[in-house]
Amino acid sequence: MPLFLRHTEPFGMWGIWKTEETIDELLALLPHDAPYRTDILRFGALHRRQEWLAVRMLLYTLLGEEKTIAYLSGGKPYLSDHTHTIGISHTGGYVAVIVGAPRGNVSIDIEQYGERVHRVAHKFMRPDESVPSYCGTDTWSLLLHWSAKETLFKSLNTPEVDFREHLRIMPFEPSASGTFAAREYRTPQQRQYTVYYRIFEEFVLTWINEEENT
Repeated sequence: MPLFLRHTEPFGMWGIWKTEETIDELLALLPHDAPYRTDILRFGALHRRQEWLAVRMLLYTLLGEEKTIAYLSGGKPYLSDHTHTIGISHTGGYVAVIVGAPRGNVSIDIEQYGERVHRVAHKFMRPDESVPSYCGTDTWSLLLHWSAKETLFKSLNTPEVDFREHLRIMPFEPSASGTFAAREYRTPQQRQYTVYYRIFEEFVLTWINEEENT
């Protein structure tokens, strides 16, 4: 099974699944496939069905039991039995799931490496944010800013968030893994966060545990 990586920390755990299976192979990995066969019919595209199933397979792998995922009106996922908090992301053949404490607020984002980020950087980069080089290019830093702001947005679960105006990543020097500070200006609390990150060959990963940001 292509469990790309599993990582456990005091607050919970996250995992990355490399989606290489067919629909039938993914269904065969789940204990009870009948409900999933019905649910995936709402997705027309094959890759969307694979992503959806891979998320459930990864969650089952992390927790060792099947869980039902529901969604708040703003799109934030949660478990119907409220035993854990969760976050979900996917990109270019990979899915990522983070699992946290029941009263926590975790979020995660995975972004595939690509130069396209330069063309959209003006939509999410602020003048007071810096883009240091990593491995001879600033592409990785831009991707980390973009991914981190996606993670912040998911954590906020608040409408009308402008990535450029409302979210700021504090200066940092990128490495293979680490943390950096971030702040949101969308809510009256203007909360500060610690964002964790890792850089892989094909993508970047960022995640937040809001229990650590109180």
